[in-house]
Amino acid sequence: MATYTKMLSVVVPAYSEEKRLQVSLPVLWSEIGIHYSRFEILVVDDGSSDGTADVVMSFARQHEGVRLIRYQQNRGKGYAVRTGVLASKGDHVLFCDADLSTPVGEILKLKKVIDEGGEIAIGSRAVADTVIVKRQPFYRVLMGKTFNKFVQLLATPGISDTQCGFKLFTRAAAVNLFFDSRIDGFGFDVEILFLARKRGLAIREVGVKWLNSPDSKVHPIVDSVRMLKDLVIIRRNAMLGHYGHLSARRTKIEAAPSE
Repeated sequence: MATYTKMLSVVVPAYSEEKRLQVSLPVLWSEIGIHYSRFEILVVDDGSSDGTADVVMSFARQHEGVRLIRYQQNRGKGYAVRTGVLASKGDHVLFCDADLSTPVGEILKLKKVIDEGGEIAIGSRAVADTVIVKRQPFYRVLMGKTFNKFVQLLATPGISDTQCGFKLFTRAAAVNLFFDSRIDGFGFDVEILFLARKRGLAIREVGVKWLNSPDSKVHPIVDSVRMLKDLVIIRRNAMLGHYGHLSARRTKIEAAPSE
């Protein structure tokens, strides 16, 4: 029985996720309902070529609080998450992957951090209390570790895992950061955490249970190169002042709904 009265928004970026969402949407809706009495699930269809939108709309007709945001062109995961966050209404904002590689129940660990005064709680596969149920192939682990070395050097020193797709924000922190974010691809996580650090927002890395999905859409070489380019873009944007006053805590910005 749900006892938590604050409203939760769950943002799920989806690019051709018809099959996954048929399984994960019912699980997500049921599990979130156990812990939150008020919640919404926003699935952002990032220009899918399959029946992703149909699956979401069919589920939404029978389940209150499920919303579909759709656009025709594939813009990237960062764009999709940003669109969903800025259209959300909750006191807390979670984004998670459509494959639920991190089980939904792990939100309790992140929620505890927020309840204790944290502003951002990020799921991690690289700290002491992490539980890896199914590991990635060795080449993906190697690419991930290599990428993280560059991330530590250029953007977010001290954060062990920026790329786990399970992050919880207070509404003020979410709007503060995503309002100014610019990276549309997979490097958006680093950009968000980079901005959070510069603005003095409280971040805590939390070990979570994680199961590798064998059908990951992240290409270990192509997307790693793109994310390295994103790191350079983030540093350049900061140097050129494209993020505004990096020390500003923009907590009074209101997110506008997206159609």
